[in-house]
Amino acid sequence: MSRAPRTEQEPLTPPQPAPRETERRARVTWSLTAEPSDAVALLARDRLGPAHALELAREATPDELVSALQGEVPSQAADPGAGTPRARAARALERWRGRLRTVDVDAVLEDADRRRLRVLVPGDAEWPQLLDDLQESAPHCLWAQGPGRLEQLTGERSAGLVGSRASTPYGEDVAASLAAAFAGSGGTVVSGGAYGIDAAAHRGALAAGGGATIAVLAGGLDRLYPRGNAQLLERIREHHLLVSEAPVGTAPTRWRFLARNRLIAALSRAVVVVEAAWRSGALSTARLADQLSRPVGAVPGPVTSAASAGCHRLVREQGAVLVTEPAELLDLLPGGPAAGEGSFARQDELDLLSPSDRRVLDAVPPRSSLTPARIVDEVGFAPREVSAALARLELLGLVERSAQRVRRTRR
Repeated sequence: MSRAPRTEQEPLTPPQPAPRETERRARVTWSLTAEPSDAVALLARDRLGPAHALELAREATPDELVSALQGEVPSQAADPGAGTPRARAARALERWRGRLRTVDVDAVLEDADRRRLRVLVPGDAEWPQLLDDLQESAPHCLWAQGPGRLEQLTGERSAGLVGSRASTPYGEDVAASLAAAFAGSGGTVVSGGAYGIDAAAHRGALAAGGGATIAVLAGGLDRLYPRGNAQLLERIREHHLLVSEAPVGTAPTRWRFLARNRLIAALSRAVVVVEAAWRSGALSTARLADQLSRPVGAVPGPVTSAASAGCHRLVREQGAVLVTEPAELLDLLPGGPAAGEGSFARQDELDLLSPSDRRVLDAVPPRSSLTPARIVDEVGFAPREVSAALARLELLGLVERSAQRVRRTRR
């Protein structure tokens, strides 16, 4: 639709609140039209509302867009030239209209419904409040698939576990162990579904009972990427949750991976970098988490390992908290000991145990192992009580379980 340009004297009509369904449809259209890192689109949507901003995207002149944004038209890395605010507005309108000419919102929504994808927008019951911390860089909408509900999975116990794709067996073992212990305690492991540390963290969470995992993808949920992790991602989709801000049909690209990192940071109450090289992309997730006031942890590695250089850099230069065991991951969460009285100065962790947990620990011999059933016989507790006590002791790093046997942790 075209219209006659406004005269200089004709004021811009102030945006009116859009009906709920109109705003939802506008957000979906924006997700099909603008890249996640399009700063002008995000600012226009945030300042003017999704529906009114979309109207300007379709019909406004560059001068009208500049006026609507009160002269603030941000530049961005993807913009081929800086120029004046009017020039940046003109380029933004050009790239939006190139896509708007081919967008078929109804077809996309029908396809999403057929694939059982949910479209989440602010104000929905499933929209997590944590994303509000992103302010104007929050996604236009999210596409979700799986039985998990995003607002529940990112409640008080969500942690991002991230790291390099080119991981080592050491890093993968640590990621899987941390994820299994955290998910086993009822937490949600958030990661990006990539090779290496991400995949190890997801697998660890899937192997544990009681918790969950969320894979935040950079492309559409109709094309699971990387293909080598398709089976893993299908398991997450079946049991937990896949999330993306990219609509169906969108290919993952480098800039979408970088934009995706802010979602991992925002959806996590704390972020731990398990293994990362000096210039790993995982460091950007840590930086974004720090900007969102999320606690950041880093797992140390051998000083001779280039695969851990980025973690050591975080500790040395950014003040990341050293994480070496599941209990230290729990310390990072809001309300944990590290948030208040300083858990790393604890006197004797055995003094913190309840009498029942101490009895279960005492039943585990110092230099051999027992089955949980044998511990039940030793202490005289119900099997479920022993199982719960062992889970707490494992989180504290006092015992470890393998092959259906329990042993004390060697220190």
